[in-house]
Amino acid sequence: PGDEVMVKEDETFPCDLILLSSSRADGTCFVTTASLDGESSHKTYYAVQDTKSFQSEQDIDTLHATIECEQPQPDLYKFVGRINVYHDQSEPTVRPLGSENLLLRGATLKNTEKIFGVAIYTGMETKMALNYQSKSQKRSAVEKSMNVFLIVYLCILISKSLINTVLKYVWQSEQFRDEPWYNQKTELERKRHVFITAFTDFLAFMVLFNYIIPVSMYVTVEMQKFLGSYFLTWDEEMFDEEIGEGPLVNTSDLNEELGQVEYVFTDKTGTLTENNMEFIECCIEGHVYVPHVICNGQILNDCAGIDMIDSSPGGSSKEREELFFRALCLCHTVQVKEDDNVDGLKKAHLSGRSSVYISSSPDEVALVEGIQRLGYTFLRLKDNFMEILNRENDIEKFELLEVLSFDSVRRRMSVIVKSAKGEILLFCKGADSSIFPRVTEGKIEQVRSRVERNAVEGLRTLCVAYKKFTYEEYESVQKSLQEAKLALRDREKKLAEAYEQIEKGLILLGATAVEDRLQEKAADTIEALQKAGIKVWVLTGDKMETAAAACYACKLFRRNTQILELTTKKIEEQSLHDVLFELSKTVLRYSGSLTRDTFSGLSAEMQDYGLIIDGAALSLIMKPREDGSSSNYRELFLEICRNCSAVLCCRMAPLQKAQIVKLIKWSKEHPITLAIGDGANDVS
Repeated sequence: PGDEVMVKEDETFPCDLILLSSSRADGTCFVTTASLDGESSHKTYYAVQDTKSFQSEQDIDTLHATIECEQPQPDLYKFVGRINVYHDQSEPTVRPLGSENLLLRGATLKNTEKIFGVAIYTGMETKMALNYQSKSQKRSAVEKSMNVFLIVYLCILISKSLINTVLKYVWQSEQFRDEPWYNQKTELERKRHVFITAFTDFLAFMVLFNYIIPVSMYVTVEMQKFLGSYFLTWDEEMFDEEIGEGPLVNTSDLNEELGQVEYVFTDKTGTLTENNMEFIECCIEGHVYVPHVICNGQILNDCAGIDMIDSSPGGSSKEREELFFRALCLCHTVQVKEDDNVDGLKKAHLSGRSSVYISSSPDEVALVEGIQRLGYTFLRLKDNFMEILNRENDIEKFELLEVLSFDSVRRRMSVIVKSAKGEILLFCKGADSSIFPRVTEGKIEQVRSRVERNAVEGLRTLCVAYKKFTYEEYESVQKSLQEAKLALRDREKKLAEAYEQIEKGLILLGATAVEDRLQEKAADTIEALQKAGIKVWVLTGDKMETAAAACYACKLFRRNTQILELTTKKIEEQSLHDVLFELSKTVLRYSGSLTRDTFSGLSAEMQDYGLIIDGAALSLIMKPREDGSSSNYRELFLEICRNCSAVLCCRMAPLQKAQIVKLIKWSKEHPITLAIGDGANDVS
């Protein structure tokens, strides 16, 4: 630790580094962490303010600073520390360090020529090393049962040898049997201790009877699996025309299990859907705007493409509308890549030059591109100033003062910016459930009804709000944030409290809707799986309405499926206990009268059930009861799930996805489960 390191583009980081400076002028660098958490998108990291201008080894040599940081811990997304930069004689400048300054070992540098960093965790202290898990061997049921047989045979072999050894000594107890005339003992044999001879006899019997152990069976089974894996590779129906590749078999251990899977757990985003977001519409103050509306078969040009579905807005609405567009142009963590040779990314041709947006979340890119079609273009972030091009083709500059970054608990992110006129504004965007409670004015009901309508159609919705600060208010806000950021203990908690204080009393501007299209043939696949009697569970972090709409679209739920809800809203109305008992009564009324055989074939006259559960309700079920017995609710919950043909878990944190898979896997039937997509990553 303490060594300075230079890393060039496309190299992986050798240890955990604090980013001091990068070859990009704004002191940022792009990183992919595919080998750590399986995400292939570019993430942005930021250099320490005081050192971001250092461009050569000589500059770095002049740096005199100390870094304090926490003990190494395995959480990839958490880091707390601070750096004291010493300038001549004066007091040191103290800067907070967070996970956005920490480059992890195993990640790869992208789109950045080179960076300078200082090593803080090395060797077995790096976060990557702390996440090493002893690789659990996946064994098939056949192999497990063979191992049991093997132990039984071993026991038979040992007992057989023991019995024979004892019988031999019983037989030899008479003198003439022990030493017949044709087999006299030598002197050495007579002197040998009786225990040693008994032991060698025992081993001799072991060798005699060792053919009981079926060694050849193992060889045969392994050969059969190995050849079986080639049959998968040769399967013409699994050949993909587009990429010209067939299936690739990585391990031949689990071939025969594939036909015995009972539960499939799948993630929604990127597995059932393409993760290719498209901006559909935005709703400002109750007016709906749709970019590029097709009018009598002709696509109108950009500005006229703003379709006012309702009446035209008055003067104050015009101001709100501009604020809304600016909010979406400023409240994000998108980077602009000015480059022609970008592989596979959408190009936005824009006043003669192409610029490509990259971000860790495809939603943000879709929003920024959508707003660009409505006449507002985000140009770049340079020297802490965000530049946007408005409808009149004027460049507006906003100084970026603070970013209150997104986290999955708050479900929102904010930026505080200062406009050219000196106004200080906070723009906040996030999930409706986290924005509406914090809004004090604005056309809340109109926007809410629109958001609900879009969610039912399966669109991903976000709400946008803002508030103005006076200079004095901003100073106190900055002070509270700075204090929280510099704390070494409980920094997360203090920041969360500070954010909570800042993000309230907002004025609602509007909402956006983004579509994530389903993968082709997703519906047919799910239908085929259900016909085969496999239960499909979707685990997602999305809103309940959005997720449910996607589930109807991919035929996880059908028209005649009776939907059972186990959600926070229901639990607030009656206790968890009552809700669970009611659901189990409904479900078991049918399955009780039917035998198991008719149940596995999904016949038409049978009632189909679909269960929807959200993250909050799941954590209540998993929580141990006051009297210490946790099993009751879990058993009930499992009983209900077993009798539902499809289950949708929404608003799940990654850890909860893992909990669900474990819960089913270790239930008393020990079914064979298959986790696909993000679900599978979260489970590790």
